[in-house]
Amino acid sequence: MSAKERYDYLSSERTNFLDSAITSARLTLPYLVKQDEDATDHKNLSTPWQACGAKGVVTLASKLMLALVPVQSTFFKLQVNESQVQTGEIDPKIRSELDLSFAKMERTIMDSIAASDDRVTVHQAMKHLVVSGNALLFMDKQKLKLFPLNRYVVDRDGLGNVIEIVTKERIHKQIVMEALTPAQRKELEPSHPSNTYDKDTTKEECNVYTHVKLKGKKFVWHQEVYGKILPNSLSSAPLDTNPWLALRFNTVDNEAYGRGRVEEYIGDLKSLEALSQALVEGSAAAAKVVFTVSPSSTTKPATLAKAGNGAIIQGRPDDIGVVQVGKTADFSTAYQMTQTLEKRLSEAFLILSVRDSERTTAEEVRMTQMELEAQLGGLFSLLTVEFLVPYLNRKLSEAQKSGDIPKLPKGMVTPTIVAGVNALGRGQDRQSLIEFMTTIAQTIGPEAMMQFIKTDEVIKRLAASQGIDVLNLVKSQEEIQQEQQQVQKAQAQQSIVNQASQLERNQMEMMNGGENPQAQPPEG
Repeated sequence: MSAKERYDYLSSERTNFLDSAITSARLTLPYLVKQDEDATDHKNLSTPWQACGAKGVVTLASKLMLALVPVQSTFFKLQVNESQVQTGEIDPKIRSELDLSFAKMERTIMDSIAASDDRVTVHQAMKHLVVSGNALLFMDKQKLKLFPLNRYVVDRDGLGNVIEIVTKERIHKQIVMEALTPAQRKELEPSHPSNTYDKDTTKEECNVYTHVKLKGKKFVWHQEVYGKILPNSLSSAPLDTNPWLALRFNTVDNEAYGRGRVEEYIGDLKSLEALSQALVEGSAAAAKVVFTVSPSSTTKPATLAKAGNGAIIQGRPDDIGVVQVGKTADFSTAYQMTQTLEKRLSEAFLILSVRDSERTTAEEVRMTQMELEAQLGGLFSLLTVEFLVPYLNRKLSEAQKSGDIPKLPKGMVTPTIVAGVNALGRGQDRQSLIEFMTTIAQTIGPEAMMQFIKTDEVIKRLAASQGIDVLNLVKSQEEIQQEQQQVQKAQAQQSIVNQASQLERNQMEMMNGGENPQAQPPEG
């Protein structure tokens, strides 16, 4: 079965989810999800009557991106496998040195993410998750590529694991033809008997399908156009470093696709859309000013129409009236209902007031994560499994292949995600260490604490928790011992000098004390 046939077959299962995603997009951001059509003409998109949905999607997507891939801190940490330490394969004395090395590797990975546009693509993917509940990311060596729901299909097993993905892209025919072999191009000529492709030469673009399948413990994929496999498109990747990330906002049993946040509040959004439209159109009608003139009035309508502001014309006020809608009470009821709906939607999409600051601190990031976890349930758990873990594994694999970081021995180093509220990040390690030291100092006293606590180990762990490189910054034990020896040597030399000076003074006193006072020369 070709990739196109497989795509058409799996599209039937996606239809209901795509229809819901399009409905959700029309009420929030209409450009996100469209119909899966081959037409390339850009039709005018519908404009919602309210902006609460769009603001909610952008706000929630931004908070999700900030919590998943923070800017000022890492979303993961590398640590030694505890079993290796307990079995004695790793000396506990060098554990702090390893933590410092791991902190350097973490900064290298985060620097590579900051230098790329990954956060831009992740933010866009979060908007698709909030609206449609689904998004597909492909991790290329240079950048991330996003596929909306209308451009891919997916199949999962009973446990929710991805087993097959088919994507569809529109690419210029000239580029595709250059990628084919001469024999394949000849078969696609209109005069060739085996030609099955669309013979409409007026179309400048064609569909290119990418078929991804799980085979054993690795994913393999290739690209097809007009039923022909593109040369050099065959590729594969191990299961733990799979570059194809099929994301879901939340899961439903026995469904291959997810459900979005907008779909959960689609009733409130539809009600707010209808009331907003009624208020806008009603306000426009109420704002229209129309004068009525009695047929028996001496004042002519033309005279009234030509009269300027402050002009004086002849006529009776009773003969002239103004058309009024008289729906103030009804507008007030509708307006109060829209306020209630907007408040409810603002709470659902975390449109909350935040302090005006120049920078976002790590504590605010943790508070954002706690806020998301409390209001969105197990979303972080799902995104950790389907996004952060494979994203990190792929980044580490690419960094090791390029030599940016040394190769990590399997089984000895464990990457741990610290984006969730239940995980321990390095900032929390620092806070725990400070609280531990403070408790000991208050319990047994600072002097007694120095007898049991290794100062150099505390400094190294604090530096590692804050991501600080201690090279040429903190003195090593050898340097401290050398300085102590030099101080002791200097003190010993000074003591010898002092003793010699004291001995010389004693001898002088003895000599002066033994002399005859009369032998001294007379005064004057």
